[in-house]
Amino acid sequence: MAFCWIPVCCLMPPLVLSAYTLVSAVGCGLEATRSALREGRSGLRPCDFLDVRFPAWIGRVEAVEKVVLPRPLQHFDCRNNRLAYLGMCQDGFAAAVGEARRRYGADRIGVVVGTSTSGILETELAFRGADQTTGELPAPFSYQFAHNTFSVADFTGQFLGLGGPALAVSTACSSSSKAFASGQRLIAAGLCDAVVVGGVDSLCLTTLLGFSALELVSDQPCRPADVRRNGISIGEAAGYALLERPAPGGTAGVALLGYGESTDAYHMSSPHPEGLGARLAMEQALQRAGITADQIDYVNLHGTATRSNDTTEDKAVAGLFGDRVPTSSVKGWIGHTLGAAGIVNAIVSSLAIVDGTIPPSLNTREVDPELRSWILTERLQRPVRHVLSNAFGFGGNNVSLVFGRVAA
Repeated sequence: MAFCWIPVCCLMPPLVLSAYTLVSAVGCGLEATRSALREGRSGLRPCDFLDVRFPAWIGRVEAVEKVVLPRPLQHFDCRNNRLAYLGMCQDGFAAAVGEARRRYGADRIGVVVGTSTSGILETELAFRGADQTTGELPAPFSYQFAHNTFSVADFTGQFLGLGGPALAVSTACSSSSKAFASGQRLIAAGLCDAVVVGGVDSLCLTTLLGFSALELVSDQPCRPADVRRNGISIGEAAGYALLERPAPGGTAGVALLGYGESTDAYHMSSPHPEGLGARLAMEQALQRAGITADQIDYVNLHGTATRSNDTTEDKAVAGLFGDRVPTSSVKGWIGHTLGAAGIVNAIVSSLAIVDGTIPPSLNTREVDPELRSWILTERLQRPVRHVLSNAFGFGGNNVSLVFGRVAA
């Protein structure tokens, strides 16, 4: 019997990130992010969220607590959508989407937003305020416009005035990286001319208390890849990017060149111990981008600062790149933003390409000698043409993205 080999993925046309923005614990907008990365300034702080009182550090966005949604959209009010709104109001992002809407038409621009818990905080607070006799929840509470996973995608589309396909992706910590893959497929299928992709995840009791119960939360600022690392610091963030085909005569910038997706199916909460799914995702991303491992200038690690995740990711990365490529994690600046982790890494990767600056793993003082990758502990200034960005979620749900510089 004869067998033929069919490639897993084919070369992907690049999609330009014509606008992008980020809000996290280090500040609102790209310049605040750049400043923190340049200064080595962390946004982590001792846990002061609601009445949660256990030894932990979190990446809280202070500004979100003062946000008021526009009057026509106030039925969407919840911490997650306020964070999303804050994100869309930075760096001229909403205006850039408005220009795209005029070019393509509202119905030709889609929305794909990744989130893990959406507005579950509102449900948690509603249960706290439930009638002790009847169990009835407070009247203002709305599951549809707050807790519902689709809420943030619906809110994003309505605020930006878009009428194309809209969906939310919830695959734990890989959610907003999968948003890029889904956005690419919407454009490739001819359903959209442009897609707003992003990720929004806000602090809530479920994640803070849940990860603490799993004994995965550090009692100090997290230290990715450090020999004494002992868990994550949970953060919150909102980031968005506008994906579209390169325009003739357009300016130089950053583009999504490829993506890779895999699922370990090894364990509900642990990655494959040899990082097989992670490596498969990275290999697929390189194949779609049409480049080889030696063309990658920086690997933006998922880098959660847990012993198992850092170790298995290192096996996958070192197995593919050896110790030639500088790698780092941004979790020491803003914490693990869960469903928003992918968009955070995507934006930091884009800044590395534009600025020619690779950030180190903040708080990493002594790299674990068992790790084989080149883990940066100091900022590195050099030209960056291609970046591979990782986001890995519970259940071994892995996504890798390749970003690169596109010429005018």
